[in-house]
Amino acid sequence: MVLGGALAGAPLLVHAPHVTLEELREELQRINLDLLELLSRRARVVEQARAVKERDGIPAHVPEREQAMLDALVAANRGPFPDETVRRLFKEIFHASLALLESGRRQTLKVSRASGGSARTVRIGGVTIGGEPVVIAGPCAVEDEAQMDTVGRRLHELGVPLLRGGAFKARSSPYAFQGLGRRGLEILRDTGRRYGLAVVTEVTDTRLVELVAEHADALQIGSRNMHNYELLCEAGRAGKPVLLKRGLAATLEEFLWAAEYVVLQGTEQVVLCERGIRTFETQTRNTLDVSAIALLREQTWLPVIADVSHAAGRKDILPALARAALAAGAQGVMVEVHPCPAVARSDAQQQLDLDEFERLLDATGLRRRNDP
Repeated sequence: MVLGGALAGAPLLVHAPHVTLEELREELQRINLDLLELLSRRARVVEQARAVKERDGIPAHVPEREQAMLDALVAANRGPFPDETVRRLFKEIFHASLALLESGRRQTLKVSRASGGSARTVRIGGVTIGGEPVVIAGPCAVEDEAQMDTVGRRLHELGVPLLRGGAFKARSSPYAFQGLGRRGLEILRDTGRRYGLAVVTEVTDTRLVELVAEHADALQIGSRNMHNYELLCEAGRAGKPVLLKRGLAATLEEFLWAAEYVVLQGTEQVVLCERGIRTFETQTRNTLDVSAIALLREQTWLPVIADVSHAAGRKDILPALARAALAAGAQGVMVEVHPCPAVARSDAQQQLDLDEFERLLDATGLRRRNDP
């Protein structure tokens, strides 16, 4: 009695007299191994085909070719599997083959520590981010010269080296204050120069990148634009450091992909900013993802900071959130500060006044760290 070798052409005598269940099980296992060997051979041919396609500039996936193969298989089907089952089985094989093609084209992210990168620093103006924690502070929006002069003078007195402020404001409501635009950039730039502060401000549109780069020491990509890949690329080509905020619903994988878009343009001067993610909690504007800070420090060589103001949307817990972020490994904290938050034109509820900001520095030890 001959069992086995069915895939090699030998007859499978399943109706032979005295065949036992154990023999049939052994035969099934041999067939499984034969199928595995054939699948492995098919995979090696797929890899060879990938090399030829890459050489000749042919797309990896050609749906018409896949459909033709399925039709040929169904035409050759003699049962007992129905045609639909044959289609389903081979679609799974084709899907696995396509995944093999795509995996061969994937590369380890340049921003990943797995690429061999060690922790690095980013220079914004004369300030280093990536060593001792730093503070980036200023109002949500640039409103006028007096406001910015008051903030800039106090930051200088407190030894805070980085000034933030929005000249172009991406707002959920089209009726909300959208910023002063070019005039806001000029006020921000002049304040920074007057008090020796490096300037960070948001760019919201690819058409504005050159203009913002002329006035700022670093370009901020806000949460709403983390998935704006054209803007990420344009900012990466601007010749200025990029401060990239995490999208409010972005995974860490998506966050690092966004950073990769910037780095692929030729710059390594990128700072990641955890700014809270949207959850079901209603007592805060967002939820500060402290675990993200720790994980990013493990997964990437880019510096990581935290924007506690946008995470909380309220100011009473900002010192606690700042301490938590620093404990998790944040290399800087971004805080919104306004001379008179009650009359601020945007985000009034989350901005500290200047005395509250000074107390936050003392409570977190950041004032000592930023003394000139």
